Amino acid sequence: MMWRNEYDKWLQNETLDVDLREALLQKNESELEDSFYQSLSFGTGGMRGILGPGTNRLNIYTIRRANAGLAKYLIKHYSQQNLKRGVVIAYDNRHLSKEFAIESAKVLGAQGIPTHVFTSLRPTPELSYAVRYLKAMAGIVVTASHNPPNYNGYKIYDEYGCQYTPKYANEIITYVNEVEDLFGIQALSVDQLMSQGLLNYIDQEIDDAYIKELKTIQIHPEIKKDLKIVFTPLHGTSAMMGTRLLEETSYKVYPVKAQMIADPNFSTVKSPNPEDKSAFDFALDLGKEINADILIATDPDADRLGVAVKHQNEFVFLNGNQTGALLIYYILNEKSKLKQLPKKGVVFNTIVTSDLGAKIARSFNMDVISTLTGFKFIGEQARYLEDDEREFVFGYEESYGYVVKDFVRDKDSLQAMLLVSEAANYYHASENKTLYDKLLDIYEAYGYFLEGLKSIVLEGKEGQERITRIMSHFRENPLESLMGQEIVSIEDFEKSVKYINNHIEDIDLEKSNVIKYVLKDGSWFVLRPSGTEPKLKLYAGVVTESLDTSKEKMIRILDELTAVVKKVK
Repeated sequence: MMWRNEYDKWLQNETLDVDLREALLQKNESELEDSFYQSLSFGTGGMRGILGPGTNRLNIYTIRRANAGLAKYLIKHYSQQNLKRGVVIAYDNRHLSKEFAIESAKVLGAQGIPTHVFTSLRPTPELSYAVRYLKAMAGIVVTASHNPPNYNGYKIYDEYGCQYTPKYANEIITYVNEVEDLFGIQALSVDQLMSQGLLNYIDQEIDDAYIKELKTIQIHPEIKKDLKIVFTPLHGTSAMMGTRLLEETSYKVYPVKAQMIADPNFSTVKSPNPEDKSAFDFALDLGKEINADILIATDPDADRLGVAVKHQNEFVFLNGNQTGALLIYYILNEKSKLKQLPKKGVVFNTIVTSDLGAKIARSFNMDVISTLTGFKFIGEQARYLEDDEREFVFGYEESYGYVVKDFVRDKDSLQAMLLVSEAANYYHASENKTLYDKLLDIYEAYGYFLEGLKSIVLEGKEGQERITRIMSHFRENPLESLMGQEIVSIEDFEKSVKYINNHIEDIDLEKSNVIKYVLKDGSWFVLRPSGTEPKLKLYAGVVTESLDTSKEKMIRILDELTAVVKKVK
């Protein structure tokens, strides 16, 4: 019952926000325990949690705590002169996002750190761009990405526009965890910030510069734009910038008007996630009405992109690996024809990404580097190329995240939507083919690679504990076979070791709670707890001689793996 001590502290504090106090008084015993049994985790990806009162909820006090830790880190590592470069802050359309952005500025300002705050909601990739454009020390974006409406979150970026990797984030986490008195964190008022020159509002200058950079990713801007594109931001941050980008590059864009509204309740969708086909329902209706060629959707903070392609009178949904493979092929094949391929180009993916994109890249003599899951690791690798003869070509992950040019050091749905639109338009004009036609061509040339993902939702304290038990079980009782196939290697990224036929090799990557199994026929599966949602994620990948066979095999792997997981109590 230790949680009750924290609850009493909150309730008895005279400075407690009135709305939070009222919310506390309305909660039952179980809800109170979940709100106070732990402090909301600040991990290497920042924070994400349910809105509300309590140490295990996102509110002005836990936001202040996070910023107090960040401020301590910046003050330790930057001179007084460099501190003047400030921190850029952006936010999405969610409940309290703007308020949390201002709270961040108040706490940083109290430590003498100026902030550059967007006047209204902006895409997360634009925040990454703005950090480097303004030569700031760091960046903050208040967002919960595609989580349900009762969530919000907080992500932090380094001076290179990349989310802090564990090497640096762990120090910040230490400082955050050292803050014990949530009600004693110093914060200035907005008036004080303005009078002391510690708050600067930003908007159009950054927008214009970002749009200009986005246009540079085009390979064939000269091709006439004939396709009809339906676009939905799913009530999120790309409504203005996404529409502007497509219109300024002469595409025929048809916005889903009901979803252009920045609605924090996401009233028109079950889940504001472009990985979920149901999120396209409104786009599908409009697409059928106007006979559109392609549908594109971004998640609320506009770092992920989903695509559906009109093919033989129906819309076919592309997954993240398929879109990534198409974009890699389009970039490399077209640049090859134009003799613009870099001599030493690099394509980046992750350990759970399809092998198809890598095979395509290597066929064009590109190097391929696989990182841990999380785009911060791709952003980090992009920075390493700055003083290198190698050139960044493309980075992507299976969860619908892509970056074409590294002026953004995070996944960027605006780059992706422009290049997807161009590729679709180009293949239509030059070969009379849809993107799905082209995907089938790629499969025929490189193999029928197919991947799947199954998420097991395990919420609350009990869910978190069960995920821990499941991962421990697979470490302590490793599988020897699945579907009658012998397992030939196991990679444990938390232990940084790879087991191959009783032989052990080191894995030269940051530690991460991920286990990857490889079967004798080359198929693979992965177990990974989500870093941002109460889910255990199960991935599988196969390659066979046909699409139907690959689908059947991939489904069987996920079904059998799920059955094993469910037996772990």
